[in-house]
This record gives sequence, structure tokens and C-alpha cells, in this order.
Amino acid sequence: MSTAEPLAGKVIVVVGASAGIGADTARVLAGDGAALMLVARTEAPLAALTEELAAAGHDVAYRTGDVSSAADVGSVVDATVARFGRLDGAFNNAAMTQAGRLDAVPEADFDRIMAVNVKGTWLCLREEVRVMERQGFGSIVNVSSIGGLRGSSGMGAYQATKHAVIGLTRTAAHDFGPSGVRVNVIAPGPTETPMLDQLRQAIPGGVEARINSTPLRKVGTGTEVGATVGFLLSDRASHLSGVVLPVDGGFVA
Repeated sequence: MSTAEPLAGKVIVVVGASAGIGADTARVLAGDGAALMLVARTEAPLAALTEELAAAGHDVAYRTGDVSSAADVGSVVDATVARFGRLDGAFNNAAMTQAGRLDAVPEADFDRIMAVNVKGTWLCLREEVRVMERQGFGSIVNVSSIGGLRGSSGMGAYQATKHAVIGLTRTAAHDFGPSGVRVNVIAPGPTETPMLDQLRQAIPGGVEARINSTPLRKVGTGTEVGATVGFLLSDRASHLSGVVLPVDGGFVA
């Protein structure tokens, strides 16, 4: 592993890679030397990102799939091992958002966000660890949110899922640490993504209020989040597991 490429020689799955934090993180990880399997539900942006990274000389492949489907997630992990020979790391980033008071959330919407954000994270963990435990090593980073560390009005179902992801991560760190698998979770604050644009429309003034409460007084970037993910996936973080790491400009300080 070189200083310039701290992930050289590692094979990493990026789930939810078609846009936003997932796409920006894929660019960071590729630049750090990782070979990547990119995963998302929508093929066109996924194929475009794969082509972009391959054109820059990176070893990248992609698969489409829905994280709430056990068959899809298992197929992704199997395809990764078939393509690259192993699985060193994973970034479980697939998620959806929701706005509205808890009593106003339609039951179908509640079920769907739980299926994607919570069940999807669990399925990814289960299938990734299936390979990593056999190897005797691996590093997984899940994505929560500052909404998983505190509450606020208007996003209760989303925040419930993000609290749950933190619980899954902490339990996974205990379950799989003895097998050599590290599991950590990041909690991004407001980050320039299509999801943030949705929140600006759904909760007028909400994003600005959070920025004004943030010590660094700015929105984060997907590249900044990706750099944090890359650190946690690298051997530089070899003694970190079960960590909940805010990437939020100091918002929860």
C-alpha cells in the first residue's frame, strides 16, 4: 500500500453508487487505488459512472439490484467475488428519505423506507460478512445520518431508520470482530446531493437552519464524505470498529 494509494489492491463494493455521496465516494475510492463493484437500482447513471472511472484507468464493474431484495444482494456479492476473487470492503450507502410528521406518513411509505434503509443494510451486512468471515478479514462502512444521533420534527420515519442503522453497526462490530471484520458507520450532516435538494423543497428553511447551527457554517460535499469512508476502509483504521463518525462540520458537537 502506497501513501498515494491507501486502498491499492483492495476490492470494495459501493452500494447506492449511482449519484450523490455514493458516486462521489466511488470516485474517491478509485483514486485511492481500490477496484470497485458499483451497485444501484438504476442502470443508466451506474453505467455512466463505471465508464467514467474505467476511462480514467480504474478497475470497475457494476451490477444493478434492489437492496431490499435478498436475492439481489446475494447476487451482487457473488458477482463481486467472481469478478475480482475476493471482497475486502463495502460501503453500504443505499438509502431513501422521507419528510412529514410521524402521524402523516402513509403506511406504505413507512414500510418502504424501513425496507431500504434498515432491511437493506442488514441484508448487505449479512451477505458481505458471509465472504469476509471466510477470508478472515474485511471492513464495512454503513451510512447513517446526524438524524440517527438526534431527533427533529418532520423526518421521524427517516430518523428512525438511521438510528436503527447505528444499532445494526454496533451489534455487527461485536458479532463479526472476532472473525477479523471491522464494521463502522458514518453520520453525514447536510451534504450537497439530490437528496438534500428534496429536503430543501420538503422543509423550507430547514437546511439553512442546520447550516447556521453548524460550526463550520457550510454544507459538506460528497468528496469530503468519501474521504472519510476511504479512511475507515483502509488499513489506517485497523483498530476502529463500532465507531459512529459524524461527518457534519461539527453540527452534533
